[in-house]
Amino acid sequence: MRSHVSQALTHDADQPLRALWQRYRAYRARFVGAVVSSTVNKVADVMPELLIGAAVDVVVRGDASFVGEVLGVESRYAQLGWIAVINVVVWIIESGSEYVASVLWRGLAQGVEHDLRVEAYDHVQHLDLGWHESRPAGSTLATLNDDVNQLERFLDIGAPAILQTVLNVLLVGGVFAVASGQLLVLAFLPIPLIVVGSLVFQKRLEPLYVKVRAAVADLSGTLSANLAGIATIKSFTAEDRERDRVAAVSQAYRDANTNAIRSSAAFVPLVRMAILAGFTCTLLLGGWATLRGDLEVGLYSVLVFMTQRLLWPLTDVAEVLDLYQRGRASAARILGLLEEPVSVKAGDTALARPVSGRIELRGVRAGYADGPDVLHGVDLVVPAGETHAVVGATGSGKSSLLRLVLRFDDPRSGEVLFDGQDVRELDWDSLRGSMGYVAQDVFMFAGSIADNIAYGRPDATREQVRAAAEAAAALDFIEALPDGLDAWVGERGVTLSGGQRQRLALARALLRDPAVLVLDEATSAVDNETEAAIQTSLRQATASCTALVVAHRLSTVRHSHRIWVLDAGRVTEDGTHDELLALDGAYAALWRVQTGEVAIGA
Repeated sequence: MRSHVSQALTHDADQPLRALWQRYRAYRARFVGAVVSSTVNKVADVMPELLIGAAVDVVVRGDASFVGEVLGVESRYAQLGWIAVINVVVWIIESGSEYVASVLWRGLAQGVEHDLRVEAYDHVQHLDLGWHESRPAGSTLATLNDDVNQLERFLDIGAPAILQTVLNVLLVGGVFAVASGQLLVLAFLPIPLIVVGSLVFQKRLEPLYVKVRAAVADLSGTLSANLAGIATIKSFTAEDRERDRVAAVSQAYRDANTNAIRSSAAFVPLVRMAILAGFTCTLLLGGWATLRGDLEVGLYSVLVFMTQRLLWPLTDVAEVLDLYQRGRASAARILGLLEEPVSVKAGDTALARPVSGRIELRGVRAGYADGPDVLHGVDLVVPAGETHAVVGATGSGKSSLLRLVLRFDDPRSGEVLFDGQDVRELDWDSLRGSMGYVAQDVFMFAGSIADNIAYGRPDATREQVRAAAEAAAALDFIEALPDGLDAWVGERGVTLSGGQRQRLALARALLRDPAVLVLDEATSAVDNETEAAIQTSLRQATASCTALVVAHRLSTVRHSHRIWVLDAGRVTEDGTHDELLALDGAYAALWRVQTGEVAIGA
């Protein structure tokens, strides 16, 4: 698994914001509109200083003022009146353009945030199970949530601030250029220092914020894992130990943030000193020029105001850099996630309907990541309409075999066939859409019982949902609940017992009316009486479909058409229950242990 830091160094992540520009072309028109609105707003924002200078010019020079000459108005009262009217118009334009720019920038930020989160989540859904199992779920959650939010904040606040700063420098620089070349040079002298300082600090901040984003992922992963395992923490009275562990991870995040903030904050004093130098030059040299008569009083007042207008916003450069680096680091992580390859891709072949449900494994060899083989040359055939069971000791490869049938993983060699077609060539609707699956670790979504049963078939009627619950021996406990099928199921089904969750999962699978029913220890959490009821229902439900069952309790599979015995990833025995007992091999030995005919270890 690539680390988060290495993800940030992938090709697209080298220039993450540029990559986003290329990725989301649909937002370019909105971006251009936002830039135009911000430009109009900044022009209007600079105008009041010019109007103040014009008003001072009117008061000092009277009829010979600049306004009087341009408008041809002699009365100073009338000139000030015109300035007031122009000022009202400017303020209206500034207010309107600020509103439009704010709406466009925020709409752009929200739109990109939404699209990026949905795209990243959809991509994560298609990554194979091995990828998910190799990294903490909290780390993925941090990327999908916190990193996307950081990027949204940059687009909402940071990007407009950068544009406003650039426009401010250009517009104010134009005014200085017209007024005095000498003052232009002196007022702008601090800007190169600030720019150079910004570049130096950007280089320094970049690795710091990569560490911040990695620390966020670690903290999110720890919190997510601990909340999921709260029952285990309580049962082992490990609350204090886990609190200390979370505190340590949180402290690491705090330290990473503190280092980044300390470096970012150190930039502000440098900017303030540069501003002081520029403002002092304008104040003194411009004042002396005005006293000598080389510069009009009104223009001098404009330049004094403009110097502050030019330089003071640069004090926010540190904050803008902070937003930029956070956004850049987050964008790199998101793009790194989007670049994770989907190793198990859907084929493009659709099976002919109706699907018969024949399953065959030919010389299958499989394993996880770079580890050793878990399955070694497995050959197995499940004819359509039959119920076959796979049994064996823990670690023998039973669940790995089911993962191949469901195509959660692909074999390293050999073939897995479904109705005679290699599963790698089938589209998901033909393969998984024809299957009903009950996992050993049942997952329930927050919602009603009816919603959970109908998850694989959202268009099912109430009667169909009820029938599936009855077939899974779940209707009795459902009807005993105050709201019946409408009873609320907490997140992960925490309000239900393990046996109740398994019965609901079985109902969910049966409701699909699948061609193949895949059961991984589907009755391991139920009592003997419920198991007997479920087994009766299953025999009825599987009369018209293929069933592949993994089980530890041999009593649950004794009526299967064929039982396959796995040992260390190899098929060592196969046959009916009676045939395997007669063979007197591993299956027979396990049967005797489970039925009490021989003591374990005897």
